[in-house]
Amino acid sequence: MAVSLARALFAEGLGTFALVFFGPGAAVVQAQTGALGHLGVAVVFGLTVAAVIATLAPISGAHINPAATFALTLAGRFPIKWVLPYVAAQLLGSGVAAFVLLALFGLKGSVGATVPAGSVAQAFVLEAVLTFFLLLVALRSGLPWVVGGVVALEAAMGGPITGASMNPARSFGPALASGLWTAHWLYWVAPLLGAALAVGANTLLNPAHPLELTPRPPQEFEPQRDDLEPPPR
Repeated sequence: MAVSLARALFAEGLGTFALVFFGPGAAVVQAQTGALGHLGVAVVFGLTVAAVIATLAPISGAHINPAATFALTLAGRFPIKWVLPYVAAQLLGSGVAAFVLLALFGLKGSVGATVPAGSVAQAFVLEAVLTFFLLLVALRSGLPWVVGGVVALEAAMGGPITGASMNPARSFGPALASGLWTAHWLYWVAPLLGAALAVGANTLLNPAHPLELTPRPPQEFEPQRDDLEPPPR
């Protein structure tokens, strides 16, 4: 069944709202209470992504990430004319969620804004690599629990260094609400680079003429007709 653009955009905005409300929201609650712990925040991110994909993928694909939209477009799986509306819906959902968090908690935890803990170069490479693996998994699997599991895994590993954004929309809303724009550009450029690399790797994993890895069994020797005839006298 064809889905109208309006329904798809509503789903993208709603899904991105959920991602930012529960993901950075968990980071804000951790900053206020210390109850969740770093791994707890990572699990909340992963569960949120899994739930959003399971719920909204049939409507919009549940990109909830401009880098994912970019990757699917490069891969020829998404129409170019829908890219800007999708990204606008994602940014709107992220912004609304961040301002709801600001109203609830104030500037506690900087509303979950992503800021490099080390050098900008370190954060850039890490964000690109994290996004690469996330979107490679999404392109090749797309199962909610698989993608959500990768998000939780990468948030657990990269969160203390970069916030493990992997998603320009996830970083945009909290930056807007908190006014904290430190090195914000890298949270756009690095995920988009990672997305492009993921599409390239996925193409290499699916070549037009894949190699035949299973060797054919050797053919049994069949004697030629000359071998069956007695030699001339």
